[in-house]
Amino acid sequence: MPTVHVFIATSLDGFIARPDGDIDWLLQRDDPSEDHGYSAFIADKDVIVMGRGSYEKVRTFDTWFYDRPVVVLSEQLAESPVPEALKGKLRFSNLAPKELLTELEGQGVQRVYVDGGRVVQSFLREGLVTDMVLTTIPVLIGSGRPLFGGLERDLDLKLVSSRSFPSGLVQSTYRTTGGT
Repeated sequence: MPTVHVFIATSLDGFIARPDGDIDWLLQRDDPSEDHGYSAFIADKDVIVMGRGSYEKVRTFDTWFYDRPVVVLSEQLAESPVPEALKGKLRFSNLAPKELLTELEGQGVQRVYVDGGRVVQSFLREGLVTDMVLTTIPVLIGSGRPLFGGLERDLDLKLVSSRSFPSGLVQSTYRTTGGT
């Protein structure tokens, strides 16, 4: 089974986006002089799995910046045609996380980057996440789309590393140790 890895940023109060999906608070904190490790993180991933909300957000950007295959998990988009400009770059799926990983395994995929709040939550609930790189942005936005949702049981994590940046961002890497 492929391993599942998360690399995501949250506000200090645990949100990945405002209620309407806006991430202006995150983009304003992007300091090009700081290397937060995304390039190193993504280098060994075979596929990116994201949810509809993340997909719709990145579609508003001028450039499609993913250089590896993307699977968008969405009940709503599963039967939709892929936009012409993205053919061969992404596909839509409505499979459950374990089913998707089984399918990807059959395609030779070994390492999967999972992005987007609900998708991350679904992989966590099924005990499929291997590790997470969480970058905390020093801002309180008060409400929004949470990174974490309800779990049936505790999910134990082991802190692998933590570092801070001059901009005030704090990045922690956790390995899951079981519990779901």
